Amino acid sequence: MPISLRLDPDIEARLAHLARATGRSKTFYLRKLIAEHLDELEDAYLAEHALEQLRQGRDRVMTSEEFWRDLED
Repeated sequence: MPISLRLDPDIEARLAHLARATGRSKTFYLRKLIAEHLDELEDAYLAEHALEQLRQGRDRVMTSEEFWRDLED
């Protein structure tokens, strides 16, 4: 899936320097960054979403007793 993005000039310069210095493409490093850090972003934003659901009363926290009791049922 082709994607177009605009980078800040300093980030683009750093990326270009890294690519030139290592003989790899900028695309190689962008793919690597996305693959290695997507899990972290998902964790952070999904945790934020879950917390917001709790604050708005759309979800609730279960005690350990409730959890274990529900497993036995």
